[in-house]
Amino acid sequence: MCPGHRGGLVGEAAGGLPRLRRLLADGRAAEALSLIDLLLDEDKPSDSTADLLLRRLSALVSLGRRREYAGALDAAAEAVAADPDPERHGRLNALAAIIAHLDNSLERCVAHLVKSGRAMNAVTRVDEDVAGSWHDLASAYSMAGFHGRAMSAVEVARRVAVTAGIPESDYVNPAIRVRLAVWYDHHGDTDACQRILHDVLADLPWHGQSIGGGLDDVRPIYRGSYGYAIARLTTLGESTGLDPWPLLESAGQSLRARDLRLLGNVCWHIAAKQATTALALLDQGSIAPATMGAAEPYRLRALAHLAAGNYPEALAADRRTFRVATAQEERLRDLLVDGTAARLDHENMQRTVARYQGEALTDPLTGLPNRRHLEEYVNSLVGGGHSAVLGVCDLDGFKAVNTVHGHLAGDAVLQRVAAVLARVMRRGDFVARYGGDEFVVVLPGASQLEAREVAHRVVRAVAAEDWAALVPGTPVAITVGWAEATSPQSIAEAFAAADHAMLRRKAS
Repeated sequence: MCPGHRGGLVGEAAGGLPRLRRLLADGRAAEALSLIDLLLDEDKPSDSTADLLLRRLSALVSLGRRREYAGALDAAAEAVAADPDPERHGRLNALAAIIAHLDNSLERCVAHLVKSGRAMNAVTRVDEDVAGSWHDLASAYSMAGFHGRAMSAVEVARRVAVTAGIPESDYVNPAIRVRLAVWYDHHGDTDACQRILHDVLADLPWHGQSIGGGLDDVRPIYRGSYGYAIARLTTLGESTGLDPWPLLESAGQSLRARDLRLLGNVCWHIAAKQATTALALLDQGSIAPATMGAAEPYRLRALAHLAAGNYPEALAADRRTFRVATAQEERLRDLLVDGTAARLDHENMQRTVARYQGEALTDPLTGLPNRRHLEEYVNSLVGGGHSAVLGVCDLDGFKAVNTVHGHLAGDAVLQRVAAVLARVMRRGDFVARYGGDEFVVVLPGASQLEAREVAHRVVRAVAAEDWAALVPGTPVAITVGWAEATSPQSIAEAFAAADHAMLRRKAS
């Protein structure tokens, strides 16, 4: 997370903010969270509320309190929704990308990264909040494995800081380069890993000197990364003459700081040829993939076996390292294919609803006709002497999506379902969002047999979507109920009958 976001309107909210900034910069997220909640309780809803809620979300992510992510993300998103400031939207989406990555949803993560990048590129002012939001975006890119983009974003953060008169050392973020270094090691380029780690350590103000007296010059939230760079080099036979433990021990109490201390301890035992202890620590500990990549524990396992002379086990662990490290690349290829399909679905949907682009007739989230236009369409159709079969489509499992992943993920599900419905409908059929998680399809002149065939297509198409990639652990399905409208007087009855048919199917 960024080192405090020290500027902005929230600075006027309460005298407790200077302490809040220091707590965040020192990695004391639990204390910062308590102070934020106090400020939110004391402060009436105002322009500063969005800033406080964004900081609260950042603190929860630092603490690894995953059960609270969805509610905190929804609260921050609601506060930011009407805010015209693109910086806040950039910060929100950077944090949402980190949460999606921790949720193992690469698709949502990439979508939020794109939104964050676009928002930040629209920012024209230069201040500490802007530097901090670029810093958050760089962290999100890095955790998700987009290292080139992470390096570019952190460089923008540094330039903004310099222009705003802020010490650029506040935005150096060594974690990004340490993750890049171990990424190279996971892919077999140990030389590049060593070069980058040495380059990271060259930034330390006391490099080549004793740690005593110099530690205060290093921000606490960065100390863990510097300490791990030292410890990691020792596993590769590179002695720096520096002690990593003062850095690791003073890195704060965030989830990441705890992970780095555990990984640093493993590295120490590997360098000391105490492979059994190193392997036991890896077996007993749980390391978040976002800390140093999902492959890092496997690579350390390989180095432990190598240090003990267990070469077959070292080779097997290294192979596992490479498989884990390259798994995301395969997922990205799948995401490219799925993204292309989604784009084609969207283009098809846009063509389908192009004549309903009036704001009053279009649902802003999905781009489909809204309830008002649906009712006008059915009245016009049936009033002209035509019959139609109405289908009420209700999502199964949608409440769990909102509860587990938050309403931003729920919006992504609704957009996906809208695209699926537009794709599977026949030419001349009408699709609308009725409200909430309900959609309505209208089949002019169709028979009940044709309606059942359409229902089968809809159910199969929704079931075939990769919900595990978008909202892991909360599968989505759809139930459809049908009824026929043959006269203007029967329209209300047909809607009610279709809704009842859907509920009966859902209960069966």
